[in-house]
Amino acid sequence: MTRKKVLDVVGLKTSFFTEEGEIPAVDHVDFHINEGEILGIVGESGCGKSVTSLSIMKLIPSPPGKITSGHIYFNGEDLARASEKRMREIRGNDIAMIFQEPMTSLNPLFTIGNQLTEAIRIHRKWDKKKAKGHVINMLRLVGLPRPEELFREYPHQLSGGMRQRVMIAMALLCDPKLLIADEPTTALDVTIQAQILQLMKELNEKLNTAIMLITHDLGVVAEVCDRVSVMYAGKVVEEADVQMIFKNPKHPYTKGLIQSVPDKRYKKDRLYSIPGNVPKPGSIKKGCRFAGRCDYVSDRCYQEDPLLYEVDEPGHRVRCFLYAEEGVGQNDGIVTTS
Repeated sequence: MTRKKVLDVVGLKTSFFTEEGEIPAVDHVDFHINEGEILGIVGESGCGKSVTSLSIMKLIPSPPGKITSGHIYFNGEDLARASEKRMREIRGNDIAMIFQEPMTSLNPLFTIGNQLTEAIRIHRKWDKKKAKGHVINMLRLVGLPRPEELFREYPHQLSGGMRQRVMIAMALLCDPKLLIADEPTTALDVTIQAQILQLMKELNEKLNTAIMLITHDLGVVAEVCDRVSVMYAGKVVEEADVQMIFKNPKHPYTKGLIQSVPDKRYKKDRLYSIPGNVPKPGSIKKGCRFAGRCDYVSDRCYQEDPLLYEVDEPGHRVRCFLYAEEGVGQNDGIVTTS
């Protein structure tokens, strides 16, 4: 059965305008998320993952940032052209976001109950009693003990894992169609990470909420995601379902990421690492952005920017000339036969 697209990002470009000129942080990115699906956005720090999520929410600080081209279709509505008034109606209601560090998202001067009931009263226009009952039920749903007491407590009285569960509860209060989670387990210890990820997966299954999970941890991706988009230097370089990504990665960058993960099945004298660093945004004017770190580089890679080639099976796309002869290339929404 074909599932409806909740989010369809087409040719998204977000730039920052500085004294050095226009610096593209996200450069013609394409991906989609279906109903009830968990899509993992993977890549090193500086690859454009968080800027992509902030662009979808239209929370890019302006100036210096700006969405310069592309479309962000949410249930058919193009958010890239939506007004700020319309975005305030959508944020927290239809699309919700969980940030990396909950202490920067929760106000230390207000109780947990005060902050959560405010969100639902703004969007649903409920009275205090009804809003409080819904908040307590949601705190219980995300696995927090004694929710009636937590309702009256302040963020500093909670542990890191509890604060993150509060943020998940806040994000889910209005039954959003899409939940964006920007590295939600980064600041947590391993045991709490596993609990939070299991919670997100259970809520995805119970509520059929589509989730966009941003992470650099491939273990997290393997555990919870249905499909994966790998980003590098502001572009999607590979996209496939999660099993295909791990069984048959195509792009040299994806292969390098997977090789760099410790595997207890194989004893290695030295763990693999991709040479070099992610290039500074805007520093590469032409050619493949991974060329300087790639083991398979050719002269063409320094001269031309490869298209996204669909290979093997529908939905598996890779931005690499190694597959130019066997695939169908797609660039900025225009499909061309190789």
